[in-house]
Amino acid sequence: MRKGFILVGLMWLATAVQAQSAKVLADKIVGILGDKIVLKSDLLNYIDDIQRRGGEVPEDAQCVLLQRMLMDKALVLQAEKDSLPVSEEDINAELDQRIRYFIMEFGGKEAVEQVAGRTIFQMREDFRPSVKERRLADAMRGKIVDGIRITPQEVKAFYDKIPRDSLRFYETELTIGQIILYPKAGRELEKFAIDELADYKRQIESGRSFENYARLYSEDPGSKQNGGRYEINKNEKTWDPDFKNAAFRLKDGQVSPVIKSKFGYHIIQMVSRNGDDAVIRHILRIPEVTQTEVEETKSKLDSIRSKLIAGTMTFGEAVDKYSEDEGSKFTAGLISGQNGTYVTIDELDKDMVRDMGKLKVGEYSAPIEFQDPQGGKKGVRLVVIQSKTEPHRENLRDDYNKVAMRAIEEKKNQAVEKWFRNKLPTYYVMVDPEFQDCKSIRSTFPDMAKRSEQ
Repeated sequence: MRKGFILVGLMWLATAVQAQSAKVLADKIVGILGDKIVLKSDLLNYIDDIQRRGGEVPEDAQCVLLQRMLMDKALVLQAEKDSLPVSEEDINAELDQRIRYFIMEFGGKEAVEQVAGRTIFQMREDFRPSVKERRLADAMRGKIVDGIRITPQEVKAFYDKIPRDSLRFYETELTIGQIILYPKAGRELEKFAIDELADYKRQIESGRSFENYARLYSEDPGSKQNGGRYEINKNEKTWDPDFKNAAFRLKDGQVSPVIKSKFGYHIIQMVSRNGDDAVIRHILRIPEVTQTEVEETKSKLDSIRSKLIAGTMTFGEAVDKYSEDEGSKFTAGLISGQNGTYVTIDELDKDMVRDMGKLKVGEYSAPIEFQDPQGGKKGVRLVVIQSKTEPHRENLRDDYNKVAMRAIEEKKNQAVEKWFRNKLPTYYVMVDPEFQDCKSIRSTFPDMAKRSEQ
């Protein structure tokens, strides 16, 4: 599945860069609003991008999305007229994120440049106008809908309009909280891991291959097979700060002393650096945790569980004070899924499903040993099911918040459409004959044919 996803992304990258350069002979202008144009390749890439991100492509996609793109052009024009601020820093951050995504997926800058037929710098500049326009459109849309609220009566009216046979069906959804503690290895085993890495460093500096040692000895599953290689950016916040800071202190070819991160102990080699971008290799050793440390951690977590059951400490307080899961700090210990903190069984790993066992809502599990899927570390967690719904057809009692979110989104869209219809007479509009019979185009641009003849 991953290979297929990468292949789709690879094709998308090649076609997107071609479209940005506007040099594809088969390309043509399919729409104009004011002084903004929409190319056929822009439209096709918009559809590909929705598919690549796993979104739902609408029926009659080219017609519907061309309509949407022309409306966005109007938002951009007004945003420029109103001088709405769009930060170059934000644009550059998004461009960097896009480029890093492709670099990670295709295995390096050289591979990306080979696929695209352009340098990384050229690709950044190719993507820049579309990123800036999208941010301007978002800023204008935000200005239009700012202050829009919705009442319970409006939510009910929205719900009542939905045909009964079109109401959404929800599988069982749960909100699950967890407190995670990671057993700490004993000093002797920590020293053993440090000494191992120090020995690897000596042998590498005497001429051995860092890449081969990483393949043989690293315990990082994400980079072991490619010799410990990563491409990192100094400003990216997803990296452990101690690891990143140690990496960027190195000169090309230099190997770091043993450093500690939240994942374990490392040595790092700087392969090459270009400004804030760098290619590095590392070897990770995770000090072995014995069953003695695991049992001690279970005992600590069991005492926390006793306080929760007795009511002398709330779950939120326990998460804040004790949990070592970084993600829980932002969700008050709740597991996140596609719908926020509401998760379905298929979104949980098999170990979590097993760990929940026969827990009832509100019950706290005994401390359970598990393996962290990201870092491979042993951990101990306490699990609580805070709420659980049965499979059901959508209704206002159980799903009010979900219905309200859709209702307010519809109200915002109506406000944007009303704004657009008021502004439309002030814009020159041209739509290619290929799309002039589209129902969505005709409804949005009632004078389109007349304008197209001008």
